[in-house]
Amino acid sequence: MLMQKSIMLIHPPVSVPAAPPAGMARLAGFLRKSGVACLAVDLNLYGLLKVAGSEITANDTWTRRAKTGLDKNLAALRSCELYKDRDRYKRAVQDVNRVLHMAGSQRGIKLSLSNYVDPCRSPLLSRDLMQAALDFKNNLFFPFFEKRIEAMVKDNNFQVFGISVNFISQALCSAAIAGFIRKHFPNSRIVFGGGLITSWMKIPGFSNPLPGIVDDMISGPGERILAAMCAANAPEDEGVIKYGNNRSQVPGYPYDYEQDEYLSPGLVFPISASDGCYWRKCAFCPEKEEQNIYRPFSPRKISSLFQANGVAWGSDQLNCVKKQVLIHYTDNALSPKFMQHIIDNPPGSPWYGFARITSHLADPGFVAGLVASGCIMLKLGIESGDQKVLDTMGKGTSVTMVSRVLKTLKTCGISVYGYLLFGTPAENERSAIATRDFILAHSDCIDFLNLAIFNLPAYGGMADKLQTRAFYPGDLSLYREFVHPEGWNREHIRKFLSKVFQSDKTVRNIILNDPPFFTSNHAPFFRMHQFLMTS
Repeated sequence: MLMQKSIMLIHPPVSVPAAPPAGMARLAGFLRKSGVACLAVDLNLYGLLKVAGSEITANDTWTRRAKTGLDKNLAALRSCELYKDRDRYKRAVQDVNRVLHMAGSQRGIKLSLSNYVDPCRSPLLSRDLMQAALDFKNNLFFPFFEKRIEAMVKDNNFQVFGISVNFISQALCSAAIAGFIRKHFPNSRIVFGGGLITSWMKIPGFSNPLPGIVDDMISGPGERILAAMCAANAPEDEGVIKYGNNRSQVPGYPYDYEQDEYLSPGLVFPISASDGCYWRKCAFCPEKEEQNIYRPFSPRKISSLFQANGVAWGSDQLNCVKKQVLIHYTDNALSPKFMQHIIDNPPGSPWYGFARITSHLADPGFVAGLVASGCIMLKLGIESGDQKVLDTMGKGTSVTMVSRVLKTLKTCGISVYGYLLFGTPAENERSAIATRDFILAHSDCIDFLNLAIFNLPAYGGMADKLQTRAFYPGDLSLYREFVHPEGWNREHIRKFLSKVFQSDKTVRNIILNDPPFFTSNHAPFFRMHQFLMTS
């Protein structure tokens, strides 16, 4: 019989430090239900706070002000009051980011609240990742993750280290952490997983970019694979972690996450009701291109999770008591079926998530039910105001339906965080102007806008039909530049967005509403106090 192994799950820098990492929490919950001693560690939050508190050279007024006011600004970002004043909020965020930027620049790194860029190394080049692993002592976060990991391993003999790599901004730091672990704990098993790893492993001819450092890479859900690595018997159902008072099975570390430290005015409870996407028909969608399977979880078990954790909101939150005050459904898209379950079984806390634009959201009765269940914001992929573009993208909706949905959500009181995508092969400047006109006509129904320029997946079917060239050089690049069929290339789109799309003050103000760096992670909090006051 194999001896069961213990595991440390690591969330590496850098990603937005607004809430506990949802995917890792689910992994930890599943492993514990399998009987595995497991600790989930957020080195991103820890590292960013430590870097911000380190010594920096302040030779200008902004940096001196930002460094002096750091603790005050961090406290403000964790309070409700700041989110009632957008200008004060933006100043606080920019000042905190200024400290991080200057701390990074002193080491030659472009650091922010949402990104990590090493001008000398690309996270898309295997050889650069290997150098980051071998040269781990020169990583900006090394002095902090070295102490953190060594302290946690000292009294707990971890045999497996699972590192969750979801974003490009985490890749170089993940390699450095893996290099440190391999050097200091040579007999351990190091496993990489997460969204970015899943995408990389779909690249034709992919091979482990960190041989000798990382032992295994996992594509897609990793619960059962990790349980097997730890010689555990996995349960039949999917486990989820209790964020509130979860007790770790590792002695000396009763809590997985230092929840009061996240930069949000209250605890955020991120949870997914499914893996993959129930629609999976949109052109260029990674879920479609990577052939990821849609896997819904039991709505009943998700509801029981909320009850078990005592998720609740009330008048005490107006005084900014740190509790589980906001649920974030992290699904690619909440299905109408699951939204109906939420209506019938309210979670007991305000919530938000991503939804497809369907007739359900144009039904006042259905939307009123969402409001009653606690929905304060929906993220919607509006993408375009031109029907031909929507059809070519496979969105499965119409401009007319989008209009009805936006008006219904506005009438019922649900905020909208809209996403627009420019530069798809079917779009031209006339299409983009139609999108601008559509947004103008519905400006009173949209609270936040995220503008993106289309990136062509390097290995999708469309890439074979277009003239392409390298977008970012590197064997791990997921996208390619392409010659637009109508000459609607990136430089033209950027000029259009700055000179035409944002020329109207109404549209420009919606775009300026977007919280810097934190984007949709903080957008719901600008509605939170209103929700609590009226509920």
